Amino acid sequence: MTPFTRLAAGSIIAAAGAFTSVSTAAAQDYDWPRLLVIGTPGTSSGSFASTNGWAPVLQKDTGVTVRVVPEDSETQRYRRLTERGDINVSSVSSAEMRYQVEGIGGYAGSNPAPMRILWHHNDTPWSFVVAGDSDIQTIEDITKGGVRVTQGIFSPAMTATVAESLPRFVGMTPEEAQEKITYVPASSYVENCRSVVEGKSDIAYCSPISSVLSEMEGAPGGIRWLDLPLDNEEGWEAYLGDRPMLVPTEITFGVKTAQGVEGATSNFLYAVPADADEDFAYNMAKWMHESFDGYKGTHPLATRMSLEQFRAYLDRTPLPVHPGTVKYLKEIGEWSEEDDANNQEAIEKMDIWVAARQAALDEAREKRVTPDFQNEEYLEIFNKHTEGLDGLRSRL
Repeated sequence: MTPFTRLAAGSIIAAAGAFTSVSTAAAQDYDWPRLLVIGTPGTSSGSFASTNGWAPVLQKDTGVTVRVVPEDSETQRYRRLTERGDINVSSVSSAEMRYQVEGIGGYAGSNPAPMRILWHHNDTPWSFVVAGDSDIQTIEDITKGGVRVTQGIFSPAMTATVAESLPRFVGMTPEEAQEKITYVPASSYVENCRSVVEGKSDIAYCSPISSVLSEMEGAPGGIRWLDLPLDNEEGWEAYLGDRPMLVPTEITFGVKTAQGVEGATSNFLYAVPADADEDFAYNMAKWMHESFDGYKGTHPLATRMSLEQFRAYLDRTPLPVHPGTVKYLKEIGEWSEEDDANNQEAIEKMDIWVAARQAALDEAREKRVTPDFQNEEYLEIFNKHTEGLDGLRSRL
């Protein structure tokens, strides 16, 4: 068997490239790597906690040493997966993957790299949270002005959500948003969410499944959530214009204060580079499915890793699935000709974006232009190569 093709030099990577035979029912004849490194958002995220739930089960079943590495910076985790290679699998939202593929925001100057879905992680709910004693009662109250909204500068997707999507939901123009909203920068997800109970901000964009929200719920005064009313069709049309990977929903799990709140779902995925070893992807998918009963109780989010949840997501994802995972799904009769067509379309679309962005980088380097998302000269080159390309959007 060949090791992960994306692994680079270094002690961690050298260990990950070494293999050992493991004779367990789950391992079959596959030689699992000695080390598997999985990158997740920070230590207070549901992704980190849930991955730490099932990782020991995989380790026990197969003998592979699993390291779960928290990396709160989405852009750094992307680079560690696709460039440095010291992360083999990344837990990432589908929304963030769109930003990575299309080079949106802080990803504009990064090296483009095709990625693939390994397995479904969870369907994460999101909405806007305020302190329990806040004067803000509804999302429409931000139109009155004088509101502080936390802006998570560690994630381009979260930055755009509060700076663009939120104002548009309530019918505010960009000019009105700049006039009426004060944006409070936060350098990590935990800082982003805690800002409302620490009095630094009025509104934060958070997921109710994160452990930090449980802490906040128990803080003096507690927290409340603001509905994004599902019957506001005009608002949702504007909101999804910027966040096309989201799905409007009523929140049904997470902290108690969020249950029943109307918000959106963002699917988290376990992603790998497109050239990740096919045997590895096949055996991971096989283990994820066959061992589900053995790890589903390790964390509430682990229950969202079932084949049924993955199968439902396959019906709407615009992101391509790794051929190793496809091979396994075909083997168990959970992959159709329609899936093949959808997957091929997704691969072609991703390849078009990668090629266009690479052409922009090549031209920039030829002209000695710094490829940075804050460099207007580079953005002109970037826009020239990507203009008119069909963006990623969930099939609803």
